[in-house]
Amino acid sequence: MSEILLEMKSITKEFPGVKALENVNLKVKKGEIHALMGENGAGKSTLMKVLSGVYPIGTYTGDILFENNVCEFKNIKQSEDLGIVIIHQELALVPDLSIAENIFLGNEQAPKGFINWNETIHKTTKLLSQVGLTESPTTLISNIGVGKQQLVEIAKALSKQVKLLILDEPTAALNENDSENLLNLLIELKNQGMTAIIISHKLNEIIKVADSITILRDGQTIETLDVHSGDINEDRIIKGMVGRDLTNRYPSRTPKIGDVIFEVEDWNVYHPQHRERKMLDNINLHIKKGEIVGIAGLMGAGRTELAMSIFGKVYGQKITGTVKINGKEVQLNDVSQAIRNGLAYVSEDRKGNGLILMDDIRKNISLPSLPKISKNNVINDNQEIIEAESFRKKLNIKTPSVWQIVGNLSGGNQQKVVLSKWIFSGPEILILDEPTRGIDVGAKFEIYTIINQLANEGKGVLVISSELPEILGICDRTYVMSEGRITGEVDRKDATQENLMKYMTKSRG
Repeated sequence: MSEILLEMKSITKEFPGVKALENVNLKVKKGEIHALMGENGAGKSTLMKVLSGVYPIGTYTGDILFENNVCEFKNIKQSEDLGIVIIHQELALVPDLSIAENIFLGNEQAPKGFINWNETIHKTTKLLSQVGLTESPTTLISNIGVGKQQLVEIAKALSKQVKLLILDEPTAALNENDSENLLNLLIELKNQGMTAIIISHKLNEIIKVADSITILRDGQTIETLDVHSGDINEDRIIKGMVGRDLTNRYPSRTPKIGDVIFEVEDWNVYHPQHRERKMLDNINLHIKKGEIVGIAGLMGAGRTELAMSIFGKVYGQKITGTVKINGKEVQLNDVSQAIRNGLAYVSEDRKGNGLILMDDIRKNISLPSLPKISKNNVINDNQEIIEAESFRKKLNIKTPSVWQIVGNLSGGNQQKVVLSKWIFSGPEILILDEPTRGIDVGAKFEIYTIINQLANEGKGVLVISSELPEILGICDRTYVMSEGRITGEVDRKDATQENLMKYMTKSRG
């Protein structure tokens, strides 16, 4: 029987108005990759914050045993000193510092009070080699991509003599290649004796790397599965997560497509800092009423740049081209103008650009549409509450009231607040950039249902997604981008992953 490295017993954690964890139990064997799965709000991240000392002893009940010793962490440093290191979904690197400086930040190689840079560079080089990076230790973090930044975070963890590595949604922002590299690295580190806990909503990745899976639902432990037992597949995991079989990941829909509602013609955009670098080259696309149109492409293809440049020109410079709504040319020179002309944009970064995390649901929903609930520039508080409450019920936002602070909601419920905010603005065209990123399968189904309802109401919907099954599952037609150009347009009946990937990898040559 394998040695138990970590045991969490009867962990209960409460926030005002909600019990996030209730008698949760977790056992992790030494030398395994243990997956922690569940719907958004199930308590996964909360449990790991208890383990790592983000939520210190006294703020929860229950026991933590690590290497058979009872642990009472008052802060993160105490857990790290024992070799428990957590890498959060939002990377904690300093962009303007070098790779070496980031790796040893707070753990400087300074035995006599002065940093030994030769030692720092030497150790960094060894750590980078261990995670498969060839970058110079002096390279600024801002000059490497997100995939490599994630590997730097792992190198930073290894520098702390990690025994248990916790990764919260490590591939959420990565493309397929970077995700594959990261997963292979985890397997390699496991073979070297390291233990890991991974939180992810990507079922195929979990099945690839995990030895065991513990499923949480509504803050409680449901079961622990042995992946190597032979009968664990994606459907079995989903059943544990949502409490039922989810036979179809995408809700059925019969499209009712009308006339063209939105057109972009000859759209060209240059980089906001580098004036000669063309980011979008002669883009032409259209959306019809009641149609869900996808945009597929690899990271760096220009998908988000296209969305942001159309929506009030918040990205780029030297922008040329024409936008038409219902056949009439419109000017979208700023966000207010875009909203007045019936556009809505759900950003891929809901925490950074989509929400005010310190405000409540009520204020977040009403923010783009204050004139609708105001008279003589005075907000009608009662009307604001009524509208927010209506969306809370309609979109099934799981929270006791609209007074709940948005930062305390799960990712899926935060995404529903973002959608509520833009639906309340009364748009005719919605641009949804990675609408289900970091969201579990149950919440995804609900988001897809909302998207279908919007299309059924005659709105035009543009969905940007890096998940090809999502594009294939919900879109009526798909534009494919590569290197800032549209390289293909594919109808639903002709769309396959192989077909889309062919256009996604088409170079300018």
